[in-house]
Amino acid sequence: MLLCSRFLPRLSSSIRRRYPSSFLVFSESSFLRLFCNAAASSSVSNSASMASHPKDEAYLQAVIPKRIKFFEFIQSQQLSRRQSLPHDPIKITLPDGAVKEGKRWDTSPMDIAKGISKGLAAEALISSVNGVLWDMTRPLEDDCDLKFFKFNDDEGRDTLWHSSAHILGQSLEMEYGCKLCIGPCTTRGEGFYYDAFYGDLGLNDDHFNQIQAGAAKAVGEKQPFERIEVTRDQALEIFSDNTFKVEIIKDLPEDKTITVYRCGPLVDLCRGPHIPNTSFVKAFACLKASSAYWRGNKDRESLQRVYGISYPDAKRLKEYLHQLEEAKKYDHRLLGMKQELFFCDPLSPGSWFFLPHGALIYNKLTEFIRSQYRKRGYQEVITPNIYNMKLWETSGHAANYKENMFLIEIEKQEFGLKPMNCPGHCVMFGHRVRSYRELPLRLADFGALHRNEASGALTGLTRVRRFQQDDAHIFCRESQIKDEVRGVLEFIDYVYRVFGFNYELKLSTRPEKYLGDLATWDKAEAALTEALNEFDKPWQMNEGDGAFYGPKIDISVSDALNRKFQCATLQLDFQLPQRFDLEYSAEDEAKRERPVMIHRAILGSVERMFAILLEHYKGKWPFWLSPRQAIVCPVSEKSQAYALQVQDQIFEAGFHVDADTTDRKIQKKVREAQLAQYNYILVVGEEEAKTGQVSVRVRDKADHSVMSVESLLQHFKDEAAAYH
Repeated sequence: MLLCSRFLPRLSSSIRRRYPSSFLVFSESSFLRLFCNAAASSSVSNSASMASHPKDEAYLQAVIPKRIKFFEFIQSQQLSRRQSLPHDPIKITLPDGAVKEGKRWDTSPMDIAKGISKGLAAEALISSVNGVLWDMTRPLEDDCDLKFFKFNDDEGRDTLWHSSAHILGQSLEMEYGCKLCIGPCTTRGEGFYYDAFYGDLGLNDDHFNQIQAGAAKAVGEKQPFERIEVTRDQALEIFSDNTFKVEIIKDLPEDKTITVYRCGPLVDLCRGPHIPNTSFVKAFACLKASSAYWRGNKDRESLQRVYGISYPDAKRLKEYLHQLEEAKKYDHRLLGMKQELFFCDPLSPGSWFFLPHGALIYNKLTEFIRSQYRKRGYQEVITPNIYNMKLWETSGHAANYKENMFLIEIEKQEFGLKPMNCPGHCVMFGHRVRSYRELPLRLADFGALHRNEASGALTGLTRVRRFQQDDAHIFCRESQIKDEVRGVLEFIDYVYRVFGFNYELKLSTRPEKYLGDLATWDKAEAALTEALNEFDKPWQMNEGDGAFYGPKIDISVSDALNRKFQCATLQLDFQLPQRFDLEYSAEDEAKRERPVMIHRAILGSVERMFAILLEHYKGKWPFWLSPRQAIVCPVSEKSQAYALQVQDQIFEAGFHVDADTTDRKIQKKVREAQLAQYNYILVVGEEEAKTGQVSVRVRDKADHSVMSVESLLQHFKDEAAAYH
């Protein structure tokens, strides 16, 4: 189906204004239509508003044919080699236990999907072979377990967006002759982007029509995604004209298998995998353009980044763009200013000032976590904010993180503000002899952290330079890993249920390069697996994505706008205990053993969680977190004294209450209180003053009731305690 101008009336005017030309929706008949702005009647080719930029035709004519020729030559060699191999029968086992017959080096996942149903073949975007993601058109090599993923699966969605980045890259390269850099799906799982070097061209929204027209062409041609493996020298030859790709290739390990993908005229360095062909993308939109630095280094080349989004149907694209408009309305930076919660000043960029109402929420979040520590066996500690660089050399941060630290010279010695608490907790563990009887030792810390983020990367409360975490580190024995991990998972579940978050769990296992011995890793991964199974919540395996110093469980939350965030941390660490030479005495006191360290955070950055919750609740804080729990509104001057008396009673009971004693009409007072998002509006007049009662209006409810102040206070106490 085509999404065309007849759908425009259904779209909000705000979306039409923001995305006048951002819809590309593709029909099955291989022709595309592009939404143009205002009139929706002129074609892309006739759009007078389309920004133009001269192509570097000489570059394109020299580079594109050379790459394609090189690709086809290697592809032909590899195809001949594959055809010469024995095509022995293989057995392909599906998730339901069914076994399909195939031939080695011939049968592909797409062949199996077609044999099952046309619908599956049309919707399966990617497969996995023995747990490894695999192109649908790539021949199988041996007996295997085969699984298919559609767009609703993380694997399918990420693959569609990664492939869409290649479609975007093709359009950018062909339209502007730019030097492509990297084009992944975004880390937050909301689309994709492509960074490229354009010389003096600055991209903006006016270029989107051109870019989308190029994407439309690529999709209409149903270009297959083709894969080859190349040697290091071959890769350097293919991309010799692109210094950015050359740098990436040279940084790869010597023994790394290098893969190159092609779709249409685009030949790109890429690990893959990809969708079968470009026509699987049915709806495409450019979202925004911004600047970026090569490899995030402000001293390197300045690049242009184009963000995009794509879907396998038009409806989901419309829903997403509507969601974007909703997110803008509830941006925490706007709500925070409007509700007088926080602000930032150029005198301290990236470090936010929390006003009284904001500080109330901030402190309640930390108190909420702190209230659980006693119940869950944590001990809160206080550690220094600044350390001699010797500490950071021991921890490895001096070698790997120094550019992100704030450094100070004191008496000719270099010191660094701490960007994280873990090294300090290692010092605390190691400052005296520890016994196995003390383990598990759970140390919690709300200390302020500082990270020297680039000014261009600072974003509201979500990317800051000064912040606090509900940080904790658990030192335990290998035999205690499972129980400790399960305890952390239960802690996370409790907190996220209070906030109203849904969340997903993924176990990230040993990567290719890792620290420690294989047996320790196997035990740790088995313990995490057992803990997850006993936790009895759905979880997924993320093979090979663990940190080099230990496996981890990734926890991503979904807010009311269906956006995903990773806040909590649950990471095993074999490295820091080794670096700091941490030991404890075993049952045999003459024997020393090394503890396992578990990094753990629930909120993560309190600032970031504050922002997420503000947007999640759309500014309507639940009663227990609200800085505006109640306001007393006297009907007239005659009832002001009683209003102030009620305010005092509520305040003395420990709740946050204001009184509107202005001379405005009561309707105006109530309306202003509703806009300010007070949870309860208490109207009092002469009648209420006589009876010792209040007229209670609850936020977002039309009806109201009358109750005594004593009953109201009990109701408040019950509601405040409800989150427990």
